[in-house]
Amino acid sequence: MTTLPFTFEPLPTRVIFGPGSRDQLTAEVQRLGVRQVLVLSTPGQAGRAGELAAQLGDLAAGTFSGAVMHTPLRVTEQALDQVRHLRADGLVAFGGGSTTGLSKAIALRTDLPQLILPTTYAGSEMTPILGETQGGRKTTRRTQAVLPETVIYDVELTLTLPPAVSASSGVNAVAHAAEALYARNGNPVTTLMAEEALRALSQALPVIVREPQNPEARSQAMLGAWLAGSVLGSVDMALHHKLAHVLGGTFNLPHAELHAALLPHTIAYNAPAVPAAVQRMARALGTRDAAQGLYELNRTLGIEPALQALGMPESGLSQAAALAVQAPYPNPAPLEERALLALLRRAWAGDPPQ
Repeated sequence: MTTLPFTFEPLPTRVIFGPGSRDQLTAEVQRLGVRQVLVLSTPGQAGRAGELAAQLGDLAAGTFSGAVMHTPLRVTEQALDQVRHLRADGLVAFGGGSTTGLSKAIALRTDLPQLILPTTYAGSEMTPILGETQGGRKTTRRTQAVLPETVIYDVELTLTLPPAVSASSGVNAVAHAAEALYARNGNPVTTLMAEEALRALSQALPVIVREPQNPEARSQAMLGAWLAGSVLGSVDMALHHKLAHVLGGTFNLPHAELHAALLPHTIAYNAPAVPAAVQRMARALGTRDAAQGLYELNRTLGIEPALQALGMPESGLSQAAALAVQAPYPNPAPLEERALLALLRRAWAGDPPQ
């Protein structure tokens, strides 16, 4: 077999992985050479953010617990005011994709170093991608300026994550790995990482739903999420991520649940154009048909399959299809508005993929 020429650029983020690794937080903040950090979280994690600030002692300037999904510009501006007021020269983000997104948005505008402690499986902490919303529209950019300097993966931080949130954020990571398998700039390294991410997540998530305190499954899922985020950070996104960004930003739908509901349909749409990649996907998922296997995985995990149940108005489907073909991401199959509308109608109803 001939291996085609390729370019692979490893991400520069320092990764610390293992149970109890949050105990290295103070040493890792000191390693960044900062004076005082602002600890970021969502409102629901405000108490944990306060605990981290107390753990850091004089290294913590304070906390900001206003992170919300889709990283609206108004929240970023509020956090920037806090950064300036407290004269923080570093960031510690505790939480999932919403908190990581806020940290990235601040870093983009200030160049402050970031340390992320993920508590979900979204994987965004490993990507040079920032999505922001303003005026009901979500825009994304790719820049090394938003990559964290350090990520601490402590499986113990996920043990209290509710099974439903674990499942949806895990399938969000599955989406990253799935699209990486047919990315136009993929290579043998990213393919191996993506396949292992799919294998780890598809095996671990059903166990977590049944046994939320299972440390082995939690560790396997976190490893899969790291791999999925890393591979997404190394290749281009395609149709699935474009649709998720359009629907999430325009209609304010829940991010992870949206990814999960869309994924079987976007994979089915692209499957005829990339049969070898979809075969690898199916093999990693342990199923004969990748799109149907993803649909069944959602059912096994108890994830809502219908966009209408997530708050998507039927009247907005045509608008979403039209927006999806504007400034499209590189995709293996041609993007046709009528075909995308049919895809969205199936996803809206929660029907199986076709």
